[in-house]
Amino acid sequence: EVKRRIAARVLDELPSGGTVLLDSGSTTQAVVQLLPPDLDLTVLTNSLSAAAALSTHPGITLYLLGGRVRGITGAAVGDWATSALDGVVVDVAVMGTNGISAARGLTTPDQAEALVKAAMVRSARRVVLATDSSKAGDDHLHRFADLADVDLVVTDTDLADDVAAELRAAGPEVVTA
Repeated sequence: EVKRRIAARVLDELPSGGTVLLDSGSTTQAVVQLLPPDLDLTVLTNSLSAAAALSTHPGITLYLLGGRVRGITGAAVGDWATSALDGVVVDVAVMGTNGISAARGLTTPDQAEALVKAAMVRSARRVVLATDSSKAGDDHLHRFADLADVDLVVTDTDLADDVAAELRAAGPEVVTA
């Protein structure tokens, strides 16, 4: 339910007729589940599950990024994905993360995923992070973005006020759903 509330708020950030990069992960998958089938949108994703779900949406123009598929996350990673991302510019990237902190930014335990996530962030005019509050203060091995690279953090109401203030001070707007 928490991830669905976050996803519903993220939908407000998607530009009708625009281009969106959609990261892999459970919270971004919740966004996919809430997308109206007739929404006019171009979506690029490295998530097999997101691509499978979106392939039936008549209003979506869908691009699936290639690469080696990680069994744990179902995300395409590696040079094929990062090379494809080097050649695109999208309106919004909807990102997930394993960890977020004011000190370390956005982190994930897998280097290959971190490289693709970093390329996604670089490709976007606007970066929206969709994450539940349990990820706050949890730093992992590989950083893929600084908070200054993020425009908006959408999280749940369990995020402590002092943590939200630290995140805001580092750059992004923070909203709770």
